[in-house]
Formats: sequence, structure tokens, C-alpha cells
Amino acid sequence: MSDGTGSVLPPLPVFGPGEKVCGNCKLWAAHSVDHRGWVGVCRLQSERGLFPPSAPVCNKFLPRGVATQAAVAETARRQRAVRNVAPVVRRREHSPDEVVDLEGLELNMTRAELMELIREAVGEGGDAPLANKWEGGTLRLVPGKADLQGRDIPIDTFFHKIIMVRDKLRVMEQKLNAHPKLSDAEKVEMQGHITRIYGSLTSFNLLFRDKDDQFVGAKSED
Repeated sequence: MSDGTGSVLPPLPVFGPGEKVCGNCKLWAAHSVDHRGWVGVCRLQSERGLFPPSAPVCNKFLPRGVATQAAVAETARRQRAVRNVAPVVRRREHSPDEVVDLEGLELNMTRAELMELIREAVGEGGDAPLANKWEGGTLRLVPGKADLQGRDIPIDTFFHKIIMVRDKLRVMEQKLNAHPKLSDAEKVEMQGHITRIYGSLTSFNLLFRDKDDQFVGAKSED
């Protein structure tokens, strides 16, 4: 080993594993050679200056090969940070008869009923037949400006959308009437809104073959 000036430095002293000297402490670091031989510094007690590795250990002694308390604390902190970043996902098994609570609003609807409602919403809707004269027909949308292109929609496709709206309104009506937290007055008020919606949709009754499938709005009083 050379000190950079061409002089050969003596080897670092080697101590037995059980010797309680600073040379066996991880906190002692070799620095240079003087009349005492190799001298170094303590990483925690820089005020001690340079001293040989044969100095007796103090209460800060940490055997080489063992992590310092600061390193252990830093490792633990990083592990905690990693664990905290990742969300913990816990799977929960649901019963088909469990009452569904959406955003704190209990709908008095079981999970099985909710899934059935969703399937109805994305499915084929009801089976109400289209009036015979409209079968195979086309609904033409003509824009008000002559330079714009219109659009043709098959009537059966449009009729399917109307049926889905009708079925969803019927399900909503049933759920509101069976809701345990609504008063009779609130149910009557909401039923009135739904009836007015039905009335707005009566324009499409001409598409239905059977009268029983048509929309029924508020009836006029004599």
C-alpha cells in the first residue's frame, strides 16, 4: 500500500474477533500513518481526533459487519413507506340476499335484484311487439340545413331503445313504491314525476302493436 508519494505504508493491524479495540469497531475509519502507526477517526466522535485502532472501545462500540442504528432505522423507514404506498385490497364475499347500500343510500334491493336490474338495462329489454306497419321501416332524421347530411335509423332499433326506457321507468316505479324510508307523501310526489315522464313519452305509442304495452300518462279529470 502506498501513500501516493511513493512511500510504502505499513499494513493495517489485524485484531482477533473478540478483541475489544477500536480497530474492530465499524465506526473507526483508517486515516493516515504517524509515529504511532496507523491512526483513524471515529465517525460518531470526531472530537477525539486521530487515534490508533488499538484504543479501547467505548459505549458506542459496534462490531464490524453489523448495521449501524441509523442504517437500521433508515431501512425500517423505507420499508414502512413502501408498505404504506401500496393499497391493501381485501376481497369480500357477498350474499345474494344482502341489501345493497350505494353511497349510504339503502335501496331495499338485494344484490341479486340489483344484478338482475343491470342485466335488464344492458340486455334486450322487453318483448313488446312493434306495430305491423312499422316493421322493416326506417326513421329518417333530416337536418334543417340542406348542406348537412341526414341519417336513417331502423325503426326496430329505435323502438328497442324506447322499450328499454319504459322498462327502466317501471323498475324505478316499483322500487320507489317499496322503499321503506320514504313516506307516503314522498312516494306520491315521486310517482307524480314518473307519471309526467310517461305522459311525455306517449308520442311513441303509435309504435306499439298492443295497447297494453303503451305509455300511460296522467288521465284528465271530467
